[in-house]
Amino acid sequence: MKILFAAAPGHGLMLPLVPLVWAARAAGHEVLLATASEMAEVGARAGLPVVDVFPDRDVWGELLSNFGKPDSADVPPEYRRAIAARQPFGLFTLTMTEGTIAAARDWAPDLVVYTSDHDAGQLTAVALGAPALEVGNRVSWSMRDVSFRERHSRFLDDESVSALRSRLGIPEGRPDVIARIDPRPPSMGGLTADEPDPGDGVPWWSMRYVPYNGGAVLPEWTRQRPDRPRVGVTLGTVVPVIAGTTSLTVVIEALSTLDVEVVLAAGTADLSALGELPDNVRSVGYLPLSGFLPTCSLLVHHGGSGTTAAPLHYGVPQLVLPSFADNPMSAQRVADRGVGLSHDPATIDVATARDLLDTLLTDAKFSVAAREVAAEMATQPSPAAIIERITAR
Repeated sequence: MKILFAAAPGHGLMLPLVPLVWAARAAGHEVLLATASEMAEVGARAGLPVVDVFPDRDVWGELLSNFGKPDSADVPPEYRRAIAARQPFGLFTLTMTEGTIAAARDWAPDLVVYTSDHDAGQLTAVALGAPALEVGNRVSWSMRDVSFRERHSRFLDDESVSALRSRLGIPEGRPDVIARIDPRPPSMGGLTADEPDPGDGVPWWSMRYVPYNGGAVLPEWTRQRPDRPRVGVTLGTVVPVIAGTTSLTVVIEALSTLDVEVVLAAGTADLSALGELPDNVRSVGYLPLSGFLPTCSLLVHHGGSGTTAAPLHYGVPQLVLPSFADNPMSAQRVADRGVGLSHDPATIDVATARDLLDTLLTDAKFSVAAREVAAEMATQPSPAAIIERITAR
């Protein structure tokens, strides 16, 4: 079987799809990943055959650089139209659909797999008349939640998308969806058994969230259990660009007063505002979370969906300082399940941060709950099981 995987061009949007692509390839199927911007290269480094469906512009960079200023004369017209429809990710629909359809027609897939937030994949399945699999890529929300589905799907009825359909000859209607995937653990909103979608009867299936956040040659210390608790700190790839790294100042100062080892994974973010780092902080730039989370006692982060899901997989408690988008929803899931705590980064101070960190490191109920969720996730069907189920039809 030939399977086309389509995903938006952000780390948190595309990387959750990678283990499913690997599973399909390992099962002997031909695969092709359709994405754009930096994710084309990231997908290639993950060992996948990739087509860059919009190579002439960095649409992910455009989204970040124009975030919050839709009236600027320099903003691409597609971004203004998407913002007017209250769907900023619509930028990807308006720019990536044509290239995704063209790649699909050249390759002639038997199945189109797309993430729930990527309408270009959905429209490609309609254009080809191919069966589709819709995959949730977040632990914060799912299209099973009617309010989110209505909010997201509204853009497909926007006049700019209607014009795109007309120009590309895309028929009306939605694709023939075999199933929809919810990756959330049951105790955090996920499925306990297959469920039919109340809107169209399409079955919902559970799938284990297998974290993929890149590869690296791991330093020796990542394999060793430290003598004192190891605390990971990260803001992901988006928050430093849009909101800066000011929230790290409070966290790092609070951690400097505790008997812990800190791993600061801030990627390429400018850390000059932090000044000289305390002696107990190891700044590692970009290091995949999966490389050091297994030896961590706590992860402090911004609430990105993938960053929230990774410590769930490894049974590590969390302190979430949510920024924007679905970050507050991730923080709420974490707090409600008891696998961590959260606080508004705009109002947190050093004393409050120290108290939260100390509570998470000393109160066993958080690590117990985190391990419970990890064990629960391990019982969910693997990506390989989903591929077997699809191809057995």
